[in-house]
Amino acid sequence: MTLSSSVSTPYEPAVHLPVTLVAELQDSLLVVVHDLARLDGLLSHAMENLMDRFTQASADLALATPKDVVTLESARSAIGLAVMELQFQDMASQLIGHTSKILQGCAYRLAAESMGAEEGEAMPFVEAVPDRPNPVTQDEMDAGSVELF
Repeated sequence: MTLSSSVSTPYEPAVHLPVTLVAELQDSLLVVVHDLARLDGLLSHAMENLMDRFTQASADLALATPKDVVTLESARSAIGLAVMELQFQDMASQLIGHTSKILQGCAYRLAAESMGAEEGEAMPFVEAVPDRPNPVTQDEMDAGSVELF
């Protein structure tokens, strides 16, 4: 059995795909969305580690005296690493969310376009696919100053 696009213009190309192929593709897209959610959970775990670094830095600073250069340097290093991890987690979470929305939108659109909704069946609500190709434009991070807002 093949399906065609519901295009009324005869000049637009149409792709005929078997229903099983469309279903497998939709399933694969949704598996990727699930995997991205798991990745976001791993990043959340990294955030917990980040909070541990801040706690350690705070404890180091509480114990330090102005002449205790080693302890102060340890605290500075821990804070620098923590800030970099915070920036990474924020950028990665934005990118994961953006990618998940696109994949989920594609999966539901694929189903709607190729199989249509059965009578009385509501299509799941999916946000519109974002216009911007990528919410995060930075592709590397270096230690340095950070602007907190």
